[in-house]
Amino acid sequence: MRNIPEATKNLLIINILFFIATKLNSDFMFETFSLFYPTSQHFHIWQPVTYMFMHGGFFHIFLNMFSLVMFGSMLERMLGTRKFLVFYFVCGLGAMAIHLGVEALQASAYMDRIADGSQQAMAAYQVLKNTPTVGASGAVYGLLIGYAILFPDARLTLIFPPVTMKSRTWVLIFVALELLQGLTGTGSDIAHFAHLGGMLFGWILITYWRKRGKLFSSNGFYY
Repeated sequence: MRNIPEATKNLLIINILFFIATKLNSDFMFETFSLFYPTSQHFHIWQPVTYMFMHGGFFHIFLNMFSLVMFGSMLERMLGTRKFLVFYFVCGLGAMAIHLGVEALQASAYMDRIADGSQQAMAAYQVLKNTPTVGASGAVYGLLIGYAILFPDARLTLIFPPVTMKSRTWVLIFVALELLQGLTGTGSDIAHFAHLGGMLFGWILITYWRKRGKLFSSNGFYY
């Protein structure tokens, strides 16, 4: 833990505390801090932030926190703590915005069918409103693309399968897979467009900082 930069370490600790609290009282935690569609009775204004600290199970939080430490530590050292936190939350909020945008399109389609008397559409709309979204994945995918931009030739190896490629190659593969799964509905319990949203906003912010000459580390190095 001593080798993890301050902001990354604190994000890790907060996520773990939220996970422990969820294990102690899952109904309260999911209803209060998960992200619900804005028309849901369970929606609260703080959920666009708190959903990033909620997770559905051990492997969900383990993979996200492993990626947070792996990529977040490098980015925090390069960007500096303050800029890293801005980057992390912009990616998380961007993921939320894209996810809710996609849900709004779905809700609109349901409402048109409901107006025609479709009970099936009504049931689907209720499911959409009352299904919580949780996880730091959107912010973590933003970290991944930030890492790939700053270290495009760094070689990464997956745990499974143990395939090694350059980080920029992995990012392109992840984008293609997430887009394909999102459009086809594969893995419908995964918010694929939230992942893409995190990556999109991460790319936009890094590009903006770079063009304005503000992409620098705490040591003053420019990239």
